[in-house]
Amino acid sequence: MKFFSYPNQVVRGIILTSLILLVGTIGYWLIEDWSLLDSLYMSIITLTTVGFSETHSLSPQGRIFTIFLLVIGVGFILYMFTVLSEVIVSGRIESFLDKRKMEKQIADFRGHYILAGFGRIGTIIAQILGNDFPLVILEKDRDRQHELEETGHPFILEDASHSQALKRAGVERAQALVTALPTDADNVYITLTAKELNPDIMIIARADHADAQKRLKRAGADHVVSPYEIGARRMALLLAKPTVIDFLSESVRTGNIDRLLELEEIKVEPASPLAGQTLIEANLSERCNIILLSIKKKSGEEIFNPRYMEEIGKGDTLLVLGESDALKCLREISSQRSLP
Repeated sequence: MKFFSYPNQVVRGIILTSLILLVGTIGYWLIEDWSLLDSLYMSIITLTTVGFSETHSLSPQGRIFTIFLLVIGVGFILYMFTVLSEVIVSGRIESFLDKRKMEKQIADFRGHYILAGFGRIGTIIAQILGNDFPLVILEKDRDRQHELEETGHPFILEDASHSQALKRAGVERAQALVTALPTDADNVYITLTAKELNPDIMIIARADHADAQKRLKRAGADHVVSPYEIGARRMALLLAKPTVIDFLSESVRTGNIDRLLELEEIKVEPASPLAGQTLIEANLSERCNIILLSIKKKSGEEIFNPRYMEEIGKGDTLLVLGESDALKCLREISSQRSLP
């Protein structure tokens, strides 16, 4: 790293300027036996070349020291003014403040999601999630900064395979991590590192080769996804069952279109009024116009197409299908507290 590399160049410049002023002040104080105020004043008018008269007459030693201070200090002061002007004109101060704002936003996140890699797959993931999830994106390609800014999510321009980058993204506090880098080796390494920093984090990993899927599982990935395998399955199903695939495609929201169907999972909190009710008592299809596909019990048991007398338990997860307004209705009912 260069000594004056941004963003530390301005801070370091201020520190060095202060040191030069300190050297000048102490020098005049020792050589000329002036007061500290007169010595500081003389140092400032010398370094800034404002052309004011000397505070007191200088001795030969004082003149030599002044020459030394001019040669060393004035060039540096002029350089610092140039750097500061360039920083202001180029908008780096605004960029620096935006970076600080994002760092504070990430520091406040709890139970958020991390996306490692903003390539073709990562871009689609960020688009589908939209602004409904607290997401931090890790991407090392600085040329993609403008695209990252357009997502509206905080991002970090660092290599996700570095542990420090994961820490900056708040991996210790995160709920889940998606590693979608193009190489299996990087995804395995990120999985190992993330699990070491946060053993409870859920990890979804991309794998391009079959043997990498086993390695990712052993490394601690909870789910391993092969884009090529999924693409091949979809193409085969389009041949065999095109109507089913068309329906499922419409069931995934890819933009802010309220009329599209969405698959959603909604957890039943212990204080929810739904807890303890049967499906006929809850009457979710009439109240919210949703389709209940399955109930995942707290024990892990999955009940597909549950009967109307099936009871909704505390901590169960409902897998439902419906439009955006219908799902919002169900969330509101689920989040209400039952009467004591």
